[in-house]
Amino acid sequence: MISPSLVLSGISIILLIIYGADAMVGGGGAGDGFLPLDAMTRGIGLGMPPIILSFVAFFISKKPPFKVLGIMLTVTGILIIIGGAMFFVDAAETENMARMAGEGGGLIVIGIIITILGGIKIKKS
Repeated sequence: MISPSLVLSGISIILLIIYGADAMVGGGGAGDGFLPLDAMTRGIGLGMPPIILSFVAFFISKKPPFKVLGIMLTVTGILIIIGGAMFFVDAAETENMARMAGEGGGLIVIGIIITILGGIKIKKS
């Protein structure tokens, strides 16, 4: 049986993969990827929902232990950490290093938190 938490976590991973692929194809630029989105719109539309969905998936599945959910949350966290690290790489190439590094650091912290939640879910199952 597929639980709602697994569906939410799966959607998170899919959105992050689309986000990363579009950013890689477009080099992180505005509208240069396969989606006609600038970097801010891409971040809000494809980056923010996976973060929210990951937290929702963790908290709605508190009762039954799901090892698969823990693995999916860990994958989501790692993808977010990679995205945050890419901000640091981009920050080295732009003049607005403080802002880019701040956003990247925030993403890394969020990714670590989601990865920890995945580890907690794995440990409880």
